[in-house]
Amino acid sequence: MEEDMTGVRFEARKAMAVAYIEHLGPYDRIPWEEYIERLYAWAKSQKVMPGFHAMGIYWDDPKATQPEQCRSRVAISYKGLAREKDGVRIDKLPEMTVATLSHKGPASDIASSYAEIAGFITKSGRRPSGAPIEVYSKKPEVVGGQTILYCKIMVPVK
Repeated sequence: MEEDMTGVRFEARKAMAVAYIEHLGPYDRIPWEEYIERLYAWAKSQKVMPGFHAMGIYWDDPKATQPEQCRSRVAISYKGLAREKDGVRIDKLPEMTVATLSHKGPASDIASSYAEIAGFITKSGRRPSGAPIEVYSKKPEVVGGQTILYCKIMVPVK
């Protein structure tokens, strides 16, 4: 496991089943509470065991894509057999190697965390190979007018 001075490192991730709701539009306007409630209600109705942490999968770079065209998924992992229902879709994230970094701080600072990861990937000679995933260890809080995120950023690499 390679790690740099800032805490960015490579990590092997196992494949996992995920249930998700697709969102089209600005990342800062995702209705998280609504989507998470729907996902956990879906898990209960399907009688599957949901994972503890919600995740966001971000397909587009908001610096290169118009905010209205940014595609994302709000997801939870689950164990068991399930079907798509009421706008909740299912997929399987493959086994993968990711560059990862914990981000605990203002949402406005997340771009610098992504820049750290990008620099680490470039220095390693690898390249990004999929949509970044943010796994949230705790619900965001608003402190002094700023949204504080608690997440682990994962960028798939080859």
